[in-house]
Amino acid sequence: MHARIAAFEGDVSRIDELTGMIRERMSAGEEIPGAKRFLRLIDREGGRSLGITFFDSEEAIRTAEPIFEKMGDEVPEELRGRRTSVEIYEVAIDDIADGARAARMSSLEGSPGGIDEGIAFINEQIRPEASDLTGWRGILTLADRQTGKAKTITFWDGPESLRASEARGDELRAQAAEVMGDTIASVDRYEVALHEVPAAV
Repeated sequence: MHARIAAFEGDVSRIDELTGMIRERMSAGEEIPGAKRFLRLIDREGGRSLGITFFDSEEAIRTAEPIFEKMGDEVPEELRGRRTSVEIYEVAIDDIADGARAARMSSLEGSPGGIDEGIAFINEQIRPEASDLTGWRGILTLADRQTGKAKTITFWDGPESLRASEARGDELRAQAAEVMGDTIASVDRYEVALHEVPAAV
C-alpha cells in the first residue's frame, strides 16, 4: 500500500464546504480511480490541510495523477487552498480505528537504512504503550525508503485526548528518532475531517 500526500495552505474558512463536496463525490463513486481510502486532516488555526489518498501501488498513484490535476483545475483555489507539495510514501503501519477526531503528525528525517528498525520499534514498543493512553484511536506510519523520511500520525478521539498525550508523545517520539538515527523535522496537529472509503462504481 502507498499513500499520496497533498499539502495545502491558505484560507480554510470554506474547508467544510470542500469536505462535503469530497464526501458527496465519494458516495456517488466519482472519486479517484484506484483510490482505496481517503483521509483529510485540517489545521484551522494554521490555515493548512492535508489530503492523504491510499492506493495499492506507486503505479496506481501515477495513473491517477491526471485526475488529481483535473480536480485541481475544477475546484477553485479559494476553496481548496494553494497546493504546496505532493509526496508519495510507502504505508508501513496502518491501524486507524473508527472515531478518530484529532491527529498528531511527527515528521522525521534520517538515513534510509534506519527505516526498518524504526518501524519495528514503533510496532514493538510504541504501539503497545500508546494504545493504553486515554482516547487512542490508532496510528499510521509512512516511509520513503529512498530519502529516509518518515511520518507517523497518531489518532485520538478528540483534541482533549490529543493534548493530554503530548508529554508522553514527546518521549516516545524522541525514542523512535534515536532508534532510527533521525532528527525530528516537525510535529503538527490536525483535526480529522474525513476518513472514508470510496463507494464502489
